[in-house]
Amino acid sequence: MATIGFIGLGNMGLPMAQNLLKAGHQVQGFDVGKAQMDALAASGGVAAASVKAAVSGAEVVITMLPAGQHVRDVYTGADGVLSAAGGNTLLIDSSTIDVESARAVAAAAEKKGLAMLDAPVSGGTGGAQAGTLTFMVGGSHVAFERAKPILEKMGKTIVHAGGAGNGQAAKICNNMILGISMIAVSEAFVLAEKLGLDAQKLFDISSKSSGQCWSMTTYCPAPGIVPSSPANRDYKAGFTAAMMLKDLKLAQDAAKAAHAKTALGADAESIYASYVDSGEGARDFSGVIRFIRGG
Repeated sequence: MATIGFIGLGNMGLPMAQNLLKAGHQVQGFDVGKAQMDALAASGGVAAASVKAAVSGAEVVITMLPAGQHVRDVYTGADGVLSAAGGNTLLIDSSTIDVESARAVAAAAEKKGLAMLDAPVSGGTGGAQAGTLTFMVGGSHVAFERAKPILEKMGKTIVHAGGAGNGQAAKICNNMILGISMIAVSEAFVLAEKLGLDAQKLFDISSKSSGQCWSMTTYCPAPGIVPSSPANRDYKAGFTAAMMLKDLKLAQDAAKAAHAKTALGADAESIYASYVDSGEGARDFSGVIRFIRGG
């Protein structure tokens, strides 16, 4: 079993770290929040006093942080990961950040002789708790093979997407699809309501027809149809609207940098920006159906 430093014990990071503990690994974690540190300790982990302490002696370091600047600071700052890690430490960043930051930090790690992967996840807090996340991994094949047994303790699907930054590229492309498709499904259910078509009837037809997609069959925004959907819990977040907006903005930034046309992605960003601005940023992203409906 490995000694793992885990930095960032939020809604996603904490259950991921707890699954590593359940698998028998030693986890020494750090977070700016005391409650998160206490929860890790209560689960059998070590509450480290700093980033440096979390990294000290670790064979693997995993980070789960809010944004690109946090990742840059934690890795390259004074007493950061790169200054504290041993020569054979494997670095895995599971944050969802911009491709440029992921590649810049990976290059800084390479200069230190350290192997690094960007490995953002899909699956939300439910997947983090159940250990069924999907990891989209960018970096060398050798580093990926080293990381895979660790990632398999936190996720069900582990995919090597290519070189450094490609994990982030896969994540933002995937979530652009998700954001667009959730809006499309929501608009269809709202239109069905106005046309007098029962929501269950629309689901029974479209879920078995060409309109079928994950946003409908697994995460249906109309309540009372898919039991596991947040729609049945007043859209209590599994993946917040604010986080979806963040990912859509990352996708648009990447599209501009790559000179790619993503008109629907831009529209989705605009709709989610308005939804978040209405005060619903902490609500599940599927709650956008209420914004589309008008209340």
